[in-house]
Amino acid sequence: MGPEIHADLEPFAALIGRWLGDGHGSYPTTEPFRYGEEIVFESVGEPYLLYAARSWAEGDGSPLHFERGFLLPGAEPGQAGLAMAHPLGVTEIATGTIGAGSLVLTSTAIGRTPTGSAVSGLVRRYQVDADSLSYEIDMAMDHVAMVFHISGRLRRAG
Repeated sequence: MGPEIHADLEPFAALIGRWLGDGHGSYPTTEPFRYGEEIVFESVGEPYLLYAARSWAEGDGSPLHFERGFLLPGAEPGQAGLAMAHPLGVTEIATGTIGAGSLVLTSTAIGRTPTGSAVSGLVRRYQVDADSLSYEIDMAMDHVAMVFHISGRLRRAG
């Protein structure tokens, strides 16, 4: 049991925990794929949640992707923010809404290292229903308009 959730994070409470499951994805530049995934939203008693995600290939368990960041309340009730780093040489700042088990975030800034991926935008949609977390992520790249990229369904594991 971690620290008590900060009062500003009450709308985020349903997200807190460890989630395990699988997903599938596609993109105009890749073949369709399937993967396993773990997502963790962790309260540390401060007005933000730690966020960590990792995914692996369904067949051999080899690592596919990692994300680390912070989920924060917005300036007004029902608003949310995200600050995230990806090992692809990309950082993501997003804002959106939270309420009724739903979190929707749209990138407002993408940073890239000189060799970073050509990601230019992301839209994240999460839905919590009791012990089930589902999500969809759309992605745009420099030469590809915003389009569906991945979705997953996870179960609360702790």
